[in-house]
Amino acid sequence: MTKTILRALAGETLPTPPIWMMRQAGRYLPEYRATRAQAGDFLSLCYNSELAAEVTLQPIRRYGFDAAILFADILLVPQALGADLWFAEGEGPRLSTIGSETDFAKLRHAGDIHDTLAPIYETVRILRRELPQETTLIGFAGAPWTVATYMIAGRGTPDQGPAHALMAGNEALFAALIGRLTNATIEYLSAQIEAGAECVKIFDSWAGSLKGAAFDTYATEPCRIITQALKARHPGIPVIGFPREAGEKYEGFAKATGVDCVALDSAVDPAWAAAHVQVDGCVQGNLASSHMVTGGQALVDETRAIVKAFSGGPHIFNLGHGITPDADPANVQLMIDTVREGVHAG
Repeated sequence: MTKTILRALAGETLPTPPIWMMRQAGRYLPEYRATRAQAGDFLSLCYNSELAAEVTLQPIRRYGFDAAILFADILLVPQALGADLWFAEGEGPRLSTIGSETDFAKLRHAGDIHDTLAPIYETVRILRRELPQETTLIGFAGAPWTVATYMIAGRGTPDQGPAHALMAGNEALFAALIGRLTNATIEYLSAQIEAGAECVKIFDSWAGSLKGAAFDTYATEPCRIITQALKARHPGIPVIGFPREAGEKYEGFAKATGVDCVALDSAVDPAWAAAHVQVDGCVQGNLASSHMVTGGQALVDETRAIVKAFSGGPHIFNLGHGITPDADPANVQLMIDTVREGVHAG
């Protein structure tokens, strides 16, 4: 097994951590903006296999990251389940809402999503052919809780209030939606793996708003079910879990879910994470994405500090959140050079 990210995911401590970046295919790159304009709109780009593969490859050509992550969106799954989905320019995603049993009854079953998502699987097949041999291909999906928050509110919200309200007011309906999304996520990620994804990541972007037992029930348990199902279908497939803003709940998450790697947000102290999270396996992270905007010596110092903190165990270098559209592409190169400086120094 020569791919560095797969080696780290298997528990190997490497002299230089492999590196990729969340949202590395995105609006901070002029070549992405050109391809996006060619596609017409964001959803058209997601469903155009050739163009989605092209934007996935762009940061690999420019920077030589150790992994490429499939270009898609977490809300394609609710669309495949039958929700209406559109993107309001400058405002983000909009969906038809799930607020009643009648709404839920209109959704398709988990096994019926593949016709809608077929172009995504074709993107994966193209990437497996065109990526450099040393580059790992990562598939992904949103976690059930995070996807449910959008389906219930019909949009992103600052506090996920509508989802919390439904959980409190109609727990049976809420649990049924989580169950449907859990099964659909298994189907979706399994199809990505069959098409050529070499590992998968589960993004629980809003996990931090779940507290106490609700975190265990609606963040940890769905991740465990998805991970175990994927590993039963595809023995040896590595899974990365990202329960963003989980705080102290990061500790024990790998053991509780079976994921091979826990991705950390930027609020997590690397020394704490090395002692409490990395002891259970690979960690990923966790440079603040603001450094990709501001650059300079602070970027270099913080990058070195993170590499050093995690040098005693398996580590994949990444940001603690996705890169933002106002980032400077030159700062991305500076980050990569800083992570890899030991290679050239020796």
